[in-house]
Amino acid sequence: MTGMADFTHIKPGFADPVHQAQACFRTILDAMAHPGRIVMVPPPAGLAVGPLGAAACAVALTLCDFDTPVWFDAAAQPAAPYVTFHCGAPLTAEPAAARFGFAGEPAALPALHTFALGTDEYPERSTTLLIEVAGLRLGNGGVRIAGPGIVDTAGIVIDGLPARFWTDRAALAELFPRGVDVLFASGKRLAALPRSTRVQF
Repeated sequence: MTGMADFTHIKPGFADPVHQAQACFRTILDAMAHPGRIVMVPPPAGLAVGPLGAAACAVALTLCDFDTPVWFDAAAQPAAPYVTFHCGAPLTAEPAAARFGFAGEPAALPALHTFALGTDEYPERSTTLLIEVAGLRLGNGGVRIAGPGIVDTAGIVIDGLPARFWTDRAALAELFPRGVDVLFASGKRLAALPRSTRVQF
C-alpha cells in the first residue's frame, strides 16, 4: 500500500534475543561505568544499517522499545525501519522529544541543548545520544577526561567529531545533573561520555 513502510529488506536482529541483549547491556554498563574505555559490543554477525555499524545496531536492539521515542538524523534514517521493526520504538522528528537519538553524520549534529536534558528532579528524563564516528582510540591527540569511573585522567581520540561538540558539552556542564549522556560507536567499538564526566583540553 502507498505510504506503508517497506520491511521486506530488514536485516535480522539478535538470533538469541534474551542472551545477546543481556550481554550487550553488560557491555554498555561497563562503558558507562568507565568513561573513555573502549569496549567491543557483541553484535549480530555482520550487522550494519546505513552509516550505523554493528555496535550502534546492537545498542538499539538492547535499549530501545515501545516506550522509547527515537530520533534519527538524516544520515541515520536508513536505520529507522530496522529499529521500528525490531524494537517497536516510536519515531520522533524532534530531538527534544527523543529518549534515544542516533546520529550518523557528526558534522551535522544539532546543538546538544536541543535534546531533552531532563530536570533537576528527574535528570533521567533526558536523551541518550549515540553518535557513529570515523574512529575511536585511546591515547593523546584528542581530549582528556576525568570524573567518576576514571583513575586520574584518560585520553581518548574520537575521529570525525566536530569541535563545536565540545563547546556545546561544556555549556551543558553547568546544568548538571541535567544533560545528555553520549555513546560513541565506530563499527564494533563503543565508548561512553556520561554527563558526569569532565573534559580537559
